[in-house]
Amino acid sequence: MKACTYVERGRFELREKPEPRLETPRDALVRVTLASICTSDLHILHGSVPRAVEGITVGHEMVGVVEQVGAEVATLRPGDRVAVNVETFCGECYFCRHGYVNNCTDPDGGWALGCRIDGGQAPLVRVPHADQGLTPIPATVSDEAALFAGDILATGFWAARIAEITEEDTLLIIGAGPTGICTLLCAMLHRPRRIIVCEKEPGRRRFVREHYPEVLVTTPGECRDFVRRHSDHGGADRVFEVAGSDETFRLAWECARPNAVVVIVALYDRPQVLPLPEMYGKNLTFKTGGVDGCDCAEILHLIAEGRIDTTPLITHRFPLSRIMEGYRLFESRADGVIKVAVECQK
Repeated sequence: MKACTYVERGRFELREKPEPRLETPRDALVRVTLASICTSDLHILHGSVPRAVEGITVGHEMVGVVEQVGAEVATLRPGDRVAVNVETFCGECYFCRHGYVNNCTDPDGGWALGCRIDGGQAPLVRVPHADQGLTPIPATVSDEAALFAGDILATGFWAARIAEITEEDTLLIIGAGPTGICTLLCAMLHRPRRIIVCEKEPGRRRFVREHYPEVLVTTPGECRDFVRRHSDHGGADRVFEVAGSDETFRLAWECARPNAVVVIVALYDRPQVLPLPEMYGKNLTFKTGGVDGCDCAEILHLIAEGRIDTTPLITHRFPLSRIMEGYRLFESRADGVIKVAVECQK
């Protein structure tokens, strides 16, 4: 089969590879119907994920149909439509039992798919711990609607949960890329008093204004003053940093009111510094990730109810045979791209 492969730093290629097989009784094979390209894939391409293994098939955002299951898989059967979780986790270790599935102690635990083991930018993928890593898609939910449930929607849902949002809060979301929009959608479920989105790209600001007119929108240069004018206590009660740059990391704590919560959702290319003398007295609480992606069933239920809709994020589609064009488009952020859907059977 053809698979998008991490060859070396700076180089992905569509290569011919053997189809995967079941390796343990808890595995499942999934025929991938739709996948997507994630910013985390670009981090691998740029060499910013040291644990990524050269030669693996990349891709961790996907939906598909179960083709085969191991003897110990209890909740799935061939023919089930499923969303694939970004994380694989055993469900049994200390961290899994406490909901911290990103820190699963199993050798395949955490972010493995498309990073340490073969992922899903291919026609077929092996998913370890299938009972935990695959979630049946409700019959009324399309592949497109379910595509982001296992990764960027799980990230947004986790971020909103750990922020402990109240209905009195003013929220600031820095970054209106795909994960920023998913964080916005999940934060809206908590009905905060107001939400402000900060985004530098005009096209993405237009997207937010068009689709979520109740949300306030500003730019990085205006953000500090804008947040102060539109908050009750000198800054945002909850800040979500989703953009992932040195400037936005600083902006996050500067725009937070004293005793606020700052949730770091972004994955950075390099270490960030907390200038503690400047921050002294703000008494901020920082919460950081990776995502604990164990809410996919609830997310798919919310999608089925019409309370979350990420289909507008899919702005471009490519067959797997042209995935490298999709990568070039996504990385350049040209043509108004937000998310690229990849049809893996073509």
